[in-house]
Amino acid sequence: MAEIQPFRGYRYDTNRVAVDQVLTQPYDKITPEMQERYYAASPYNLIAIEKGKILRDDNPQENVYTRAARKAQKWIAEKILLRDSAPGIYVYSQEYLVPGMHTRRVRTGFIALGRIEDYDAQVVFRHERTLSAPKADRIELLRHTHLQTGQLFLLYDDPARRIETAFEGIAHAKAPNELQDEYGVTHRLWPVSDPAFIAKIQKEMAGKKLVIADGHHRYETALQLRDEARQRIGAVDPLAAHEFAMMTFVNSHSRGLTILPTHRLIQNLPNFNFEKFRTHISPWFDWYAYPFSNDDERAASFAEFRKDMENQHLGRRAIGVYAGGAFYLFVLRRAADLEEALPNVSDAQRGLDVVLLHRLILEKGLGISAEAVAAERNVAYEREMDRAIAAVDQGLSQITFLLNPVRVQQVMEIALGGDVLPQKSTDFYPKLLSGLVIYRVEGSTTE
Repeated sequence: MAEIQPFRGYRYDTNRVAVDQVLTQPYDKITPEMQERYYAASPYNLIAIEKGKILRDDNPQENVYTRAARKAQKWIAEKILLRDSAPGIYVYSQEYLVPGMHTRRVRTGFIALGRIEDYDAQVVFRHERTLSAPKADRIELLRHTHLQTGQLFLLYDDPARRIETAFEGIAHAKAPNELQDEYGVTHRLWPVSDPAFIAKIQKEMAGKKLVIADGHHRYETALQLRDEARQRIGAVDPLAAHEFAMMTFVNSHSRGLTILPTHRLIQNLPNFNFEKFRTHISPWFDWYAYPFSNDDERAASFAEFRKDMENQHLGRRAIGVYAGGAFYLFVLRRAADLEEALPNVSDAQRGLDVVLLHRLILEKGLGISAEAVAAERNVAYEREMDRAIAAVDQGLSQITFLLNPVRVQQVMEIALGGDVLPQKSTDFYPKLLSGLVIYRVEGSTTE
């Protein structure tokens, strides 16, 4: 099953740089504005490697990837990046407030090397499909720099929390590395090189199956690099660096796990009529209105609406709706026959609110096909509920659908069953910082 190994990671020398000025969010979460801010923060900010600037006169010899490689080599040579003296694993915690709530949580896992496995080996499982463009970018960066700067986020199943218990004492000590990111998340890192501790974690993980929570594109990039290396050397060296990827492992039963929903904004529908739409979906959904006529009533209606939505309204599955003038809950009818309505959808998939939204409400109620969704002709996405609602008020959306988050165990069940969730079903929060630990994909893991 799962095989993990300690490694000698590279980390920033905190005597020479302020760690909170040099780390970044994952590459796919970095906006142009964030990119500029990172560049301005420090000449040693990881942005120059993680997501450098594309210049007008770039060519095959001089481009964002060659510049990243030179920068990485320079920082290692200048000892801005120091390699740990002994192989180890890294206990990693993130303390944060859940967005939109006053709930404080701590998510704790550990960073180690995980053996890269083909999906059909049924050790590592995905929960979403990938796109070709991000993989093309990441493989070019990896080919040039030979560095994994970002974390793959893997879930394992440990209901007894034996692995978490093993590093519980470590995570209560003062962290050698601690910083707060731009979202107010406090990140703490404890390197651990004790062979007995590492052996205990390896033994506990040996029987686990792994589900990718975040980093599908980077995992498949690591797979591609592994296969290229095997072809180049004409053999499989089980301890070669390219046979592994740097991963952060978190228990799927961790109390610190948070998945945020991604809301759907509907646009560009010709002749949209809310009353007709509501009639079309009446075979499957009851509806409840929370109207308002002024700001005070709006606040009260929204508070009641959100409470009912989060409580699944009388124990039934509920999808929130805003079309201006009122909030609505579309509540699945008790007598709704989902097996008949969605005959080609698995039981696990029918248990997802996002599937009900796409297959019943969007397709059958609004006539938005799966192809139109994939092309983003009629559907846009927004994580923040307030911004999703404001899009209707600002005329940017005709109607907005608001979702409760997918449960972690739903992700695990569907992934381990060999299926995937619809795109943008999960948003694990917070993200794992890039540059906290860096893995050099060269040579052997024993070096």
